[in-house]
Amino acid sequence: MTEPAPRLQLLTRAGCHLCLTAAETLARIAGEAGVGSREVDVDTDPELRAEYGDRVPVVLLDGREHSYFTVDVPRLRRDLGIG
Repeated sequence: MTEPAPRLQLLTRAGCHLCLTAAETLARIAGEAGVGSREVDVDTDPELRAEYGDRVPVVLLDGREHSYFTVDVPRLRRDLGIG
């Protein structure tokens, strides 16, 4: 049986200082909400790079784009039901 996809994904790339900050923020919020999260490097997938490469970091919630460049903390907390 495969594990369900995490509710939160952070699309990143190596050497991105905004991505590091977003990863810390997302990890904290995911922990508060008790949901899974994972990081995905857009440069490992040509489709992701084409779609999101100029906007990293990008937060996906349940597979849909939620925010980019920064984590919209108030909105994310609200959408996860912890706001």
